[in-house]
Amino acid sequence: MTKGEKIINGWLKSKEWKLAKFQRDSLVAYLQGKNGLVNAPTGSGKTYALFLPVLIQYINENPDYKTKKSSGLQVLWITPLRALTRDLQRNMQLACNELEIPWTVGVRTGDMSSKEKALQKKELPHVLLITPESIHLLFTQKNNSQFFKKLKVVVVDEWHELLSTKRGVQAELALAHLRALQPGVQTWGMSATIGNIEQALQVIIGMHNLVDEAIIIRSDIVKKVAVESVLPDHIEKMPWAGYLGINLLDKVMPIIHESRTTLLFTNTRSQTEIWYRIMMERYPELAGLVALHHGSLDRDLRNWVEENLHLGKLKLVICTSSLDLGVDFRPVETVIQVGSPKSISRFLQRAGRSGHQPGAVSRIYFVPTHSLELIEGASLRVAVKNQVLEERIPIVQAFDVLAQFMVTLAVGDGFEEKNLFKEISSTYSYQYINRNEWEWLLGFITTGSASLLAYDEFKKVEKQDEIYRVTDRRVALRHRLSMGTIVSESSVRIQTLNGKYIGAVEESFITWLKPGDVFSFAGMHLELIRVRDMTAQVRKTVAKKALVPRWAGGRIPLSSQLAAFIRERLDEAIDHSAKEPEMKKLEPLMSLQQERSAIPNHNELLIEECQTTEGFHLFFFPFEGRLVHEGMASLIAYRIGRIRPITFSMAMNDYGFELLSDTKVAIQEILEEHDLFSVDDLLNDIYHSVNANEMARRKFREIAAISGLLFQGYPGRSVKTSHLQASSSLLFEVMRDHEPNNLLLKQAYQESLDQQLEEKRLRQALEKIRQQEVIITYPDRPSPFSFPIMVDRLREEMSSEKLEDRVNKLIEQIEVQSENNNKG
Repeated sequence: MTKGEKIINGWLKSKEWKLAKFQRDSLVAYLQGKNGLVNAPTGSGKTYALFLPVLIQYINENPDYKTKKSSGLQVLWITPLRALTRDLQRNMQLACNELEIPWTVGVRTGDMSSKEKALQKKELPHVLLITPESIHLLFTQKNNSQFFKKLKVVVVDEWHELLSTKRGVQAELALAHLRALQPGVQTWGMSATIGNIEQALQVIIGMHNLVDEAIIIRSDIVKKVAVESVLPDHIEKMPWAGYLGINLLDKVMPIIHESRTTLLFTNTRSQTEIWYRIMMERYPELAGLVALHHGSLDRDLRNWVEENLHLGKLKLVICTSSLDLGVDFRPVETVIQVGSPKSISRFLQRAGRSGHQPGAVSRIYFVPTHSLELIEGASLRVAVKNQVLEERIPIVQAFDVLAQFMVTLAVGDGFEEKNLFKEISSTYSYQYINRNEWEWLLGFITTGSASLLAYDEFKKVEKQDEIYRVTDRRVALRHRLSMGTIVSESSVRIQTLNGKYIGAVEESFITWLKPGDVFSFAGMHLELIRVRDMTAQVRKTVAKKALVPRWAGGRIPLSSQLAAFIRERLDEAIDHSAKEPEMKKLEPLMSLQQERSAIPNHNELLIEECQTTEGFHLFFFPFEGRLVHEGMASLIAYRIGRIRPITFSMAMNDYGFELLSDTKVAIQEILEEHDLFSVDDLLNDIYHSVNANEMARRKFREIAAISGLLFQGYPGRSVKTSHLQASSSLLFEVMRDHEPNNLLLKQAYQESLDQQLEEKRLRQALEKIRQQEVIITYPDRPSPFSFPIMVDRLREEMSSEKLEDRVNKLIEQIEVQSENNNKG
């Protein structure tokens, strides 16, 4: 063994630790100079699988390794989540200290103060934990290549979380640029829950590195995950989304009491606020032992929660995806998931927050928010048992991210276009970029594209002696303030009268409030005093009633893999072979569904046609997820409309969609004569069935912000959302009318198809339906499957009535109508 290996082995023995096989394999591969990807379950020790060989290499290359020296930045560790950096820093620094390696482990994220960043500018630490956004900010520094001249390795943590996002494209561009600055630097990724691991490797190492020369190291550790659903005492036979979750609080509390520490995950920040508020109202004795954690809270508040969670001082933390990833909170024994996560991988990721050490069992409880969601609880358990994971599809040709990156380099040391084109072409995302597209991008950053030549504000980059540079300090400042790929609505800071910053909510929520209104935020009831310069001044109040902030963002779509498991559960319900406790609990609901209509098996498409006082309903049940159903509903409505003039209103959920009209649609006759589910000329029909221009216009605002066309404001002086929307709409119209080949415009249309309508998955769903038998039923009232879709339509309508009251009225009306029909 080398000196480094002997020292590390001695350290491990002193702690009574033993490396797992995948950790030993990682160590060998790294010391051989290979690039690769480590794939292992959450909590199995991936961090040390790559950090220990880094330390071994340093000891081997420096016989006097205990002597402090200015060895520069050695390790760049990219993480997708700010919460992850604190825990990583703690563990890495502890290892260095115990081994007497005089290294400093630093952090650089958006949460850091200007003072901390200024200190790092003078001398970077030996190990730097950094987010994708912050590494791009480093590239804007002058002479930034000096930062990386001694860099040995770049590690991308939780790679699966970045892979299918524009932040992942940012990471790709950063890796390609670092390889250009420092040839020979090793690239490694770490990932837990992912289905397309080979593709994930290709993306992280780039296209100019042969996959055969890289390595995937898979752990043979099978993480034990115990999944249990919290079952309600009584099943509502007419379910609707949202009513059940908090009603199960009294069943959730014993789980919390029996565990040392629990993480309770919700799918939205609004839900975290609601759960915290109601829990404190019903169980005030837990005050001080329960905390909130989500991305809109102030950094100091989040840090306090993370620190006390790590120390085991908190009994419960109610959180969102802000605590999804890799954080090692060993006191956490139990995880509770409220509502379906819509993804097997996301469920496993959250489950892994408990039992976060090798050999420990991860325990997760599933709390349904409506009766039918119990099907997803049963499906998640079976999927976990079968070790099924979703793929994360990488984004390609994101020209907005590339345009931003080009300006980033121009703000820093500048770039020579031929060298940068070669660098960009080496990435997976831009492997097919051609010279015409590249020339357009160069024109875009220097002139603002052909349609904006007359406006100087879009001329950011100048070409000087073959080098593209930003010479205007104002342009450079505005670019640094606008960098990143996460575009959200303008935020309003929440500040107490004594100046304490609490967090931020979106502008659209605050604009609905008037002074004196009370809202719930950060676990407190706050009275609005005034709003000035995008800052809302508030004071704490003991008022009982409070509004809950809502944050923008679509509902999470159902994954195709989880949808397949749901269809399996329905097959079991048909032949009464269900073994899962959730499905046994649902037997009365399934019996009613069978009685009123039918339960479709995986080879059938169920269509229900019924009439209520609202009109004539058509319900389709493909079980393909909300986004696919949104596109399919518009498509089918358009195709029926071509056959006979008719107007529909639409609603959808993850299981199906509704077409409601004031005239009867003889769906049986239409299907006998027309192929409503044809994939022929599909793209053209989609564009005619939805408002493609409006969808692209909405998507363009995000693209315009990322590419630098829109400036969202200075800190504390954000541009109002309404102004941003107006500006992006104007730019969209100018480009559409005068430059239809604009790459950003094309990207807006493509992303609206891919992300808003999931066009590829829609096509696959239609092809599947054409192989299925269509079952049409004529229930005299809505079935248990169709009722939740009707409620989702009610949820979108404006009314002063509480939704629960409106739903109860609807149930009463349906039953009365059914009785009258029977009498008739």
